[in-house]
Amino acid sequence: LHPNDVAASPEGRFVYVANGNTDDVSVIDTRSDTVVETISVRLLTTSENLIGDSPNAVAVSPDGRWLYVANGMDNAVAVVRLGRKASSSGTAPESKLLGFIPTEAYPAGLAVSGDGRTLYVANLEAIGPRATVPKGTDDPDFKTIGRDGKKVSTAGAFNAHRQLASVTIVPVPDPATLERYTARVRANNLAFRAELAERLPRPNVPPVPVPERLGEPSVFKHVLYIIKENRTYDQILGDMPEGDGDPDLCTYGEEVTPNHHELARVFQLLDNYHVASKSSSEGHQWTNSGMVTDYIEKNVRGWFRSYDHVPYDAMVYPRYGFIWNNALLHGKRVRIYGEACFVDWDHDRWPHWSDIYQDFLSGKNEFTFKNFSTIDLVNDLLSPNYPGYAHDIPDVLRADRFIKELRQYEQMPGDQLPNLMIMALPADHTAGLRPDRPTPRACLADNDLALGRIVEALSHSRFWKNTVIFVTEDDSQNGWDHVSAYRTVGFVISAYSRLGRTIHTNYNQTSLLRTMEQILGLPPMNQLDAAARLMTDCFTQKPDFTPYTAVPNRIPLDEMNPPVESLHGKARYYAELSLAPEFDDIDTGNDDLWNRILWFAAKGDVPYPANYAGHDDDE
Repeated sequence: LHPNDVAASPEGRFVYVANGNTDDVSVIDTRSDTVVETISVRLLTTSENLIGDSPNAVAVSPDGRWLYVANGMDNAVAVVRLGRKASSSGTAPESKLLGFIPTEAYPAGLAVSGDGRTLYVANLEAIGPRATVPKGTDDPDFKTIGRDGKKVSTAGAFNAHRQLASVTIVPVPDPATLERYTARVRANNLAFRAELAERLPRPNVPPVPVPERLGEPSVFKHVLYIIKENRTYDQILGDMPEGDGDPDLCTYGEEVTPNHHELARVFQLLDNYHVASKSSSEGHQWTNSGMVTDYIEKNVRGWFRSYDHVPYDAMVYPRYGFIWNNALLHGKRVRIYGEACFVDWDHDRWPHWSDIYQDFLSGKNEFTFKNFSTIDLVNDLLSPNYPGYAHDIPDVLRADRFIKELRQYEQMPGDQLPNLMIMALPADHTAGLRPDRPTPRACLADNDLALGRIVEALSHSRFWKNTVIFVTEDDSQNGWDHVSAYRTVGFVISAYSRLGRTIHTNYNQTSLLRTMEQILGLPPMNQLDAAARLMTDCFTQKPDFTPYTAVPNRIPLDEMNPPVESLHGKARYYAELSLAPEFDDIDTGNDDLWNRILWFAAKGDVPYPANYAGHDDDE
């Protein structure tokens, strides 16, 4: 699946095709135009289902005996000795994967020197968005070629939209060196965790929050998975002295997000939780499937074919689908609240956010809409009462619709609440300073109150004793953080999670997925979530069933951006920019500019934190 690169043998008899979604290479004999061999380049062989290596570039040695394959997600190059079926120079009956060479992040291009002794590997993400050397230093090891052809320093900040790529130059290793390299690649990819996931469940094990082995019982029967939009840790929780935050970077602190802060104090403050994504098109694939395809990796910033904030392009789908496929396949009940879908309504009848919000406040509930997806299965799982993502719909309306459904489940006999509930809660994305929309801080207050009310409702329900809530941002692209461009807001909320302390353990989006799977008895979907760390530090064995009470909002939810004509100076400048067509849709505009709009809205003339946020000088 997803063929993405081609190379030919020196004499042209064989063609090698990397298949990004099946983790193998197809060998085609050009004399018959048939596939004569399929070579697996998987790092992990514990399960046939553990895809996720993402082979995406191939190169052949000059003598035609060796094939090198860039495995993007492994951060490694696979070394294959070609056999008789795949090479005119091959001597063995079949080709054999001999090992792996470590690279920097996401190798995506390969070349072999003319003498076959050296590999050149282009690394798409290299060291990622971190700073290389302090700004103003002149380190010859960290220089790149500018557009004018001159060498320039790479010093300074790199954000999630501006990363430093690299080329690795490595001598082709001898067998002993390749063995050491392979061990390093396995260690880097945390292969031992995937192997632990293969252990069989033990009989008569008592239920615990997170079972030690897949298939052992959990105290939880229900998981609510809430996916929010685009914020960093420092933006929301940087003002909390209990964690590693920078209050100078906090734009939506406790005055704006009192429930986020109260949840962090009552349950736990995760100050080392990270996303894996650089944008929402990646973010909603990481949150829902624990990986992205090579198509996504190669289209970041370009998005020539699609931008799958909502998955609608088959090139985005991993081979084994998403978390809802996994749950249904293993007999779980699933309900989707606004995630992975589009939403539409009568825009002539409801042209503005304020119209929909006033209808909600009045209790008339005349506003109607329709959710839809290009994936038939998702259509079957969608709640028709809970709207998908659109700037014009407030999150408190979404919360109210979910709570009404929750009350209906409480009236049903037995326990019919879905085992897995996936929810979009997106108002924290904001609409910038666009007139007729709430101010950015009002959007955050709306999102905060909705989250608080949802937790309050569940904690007062009869399902609280066996329900856990996981909360994450889909990405952290619209912000700044003094620790990492990927650090973000995450919560684990349950009666077994009232810890009242800060947790410094490093977790990420795949950790959330892996923990949900372990609780629900679902096997990992790929090698990335298989190798993720379980979030066991977020639970205790002794429950505290004290319900949560939502904190009222301190910022009016209908605090609106003023009309452009009433503004002057920078305020008018940024309001006019917010109206630009490039910001009409989700994440379609200049990211650096959008971040500067949000910073000005919160901080006014305080200098923009370019030392953390970087600058998109290539847009």
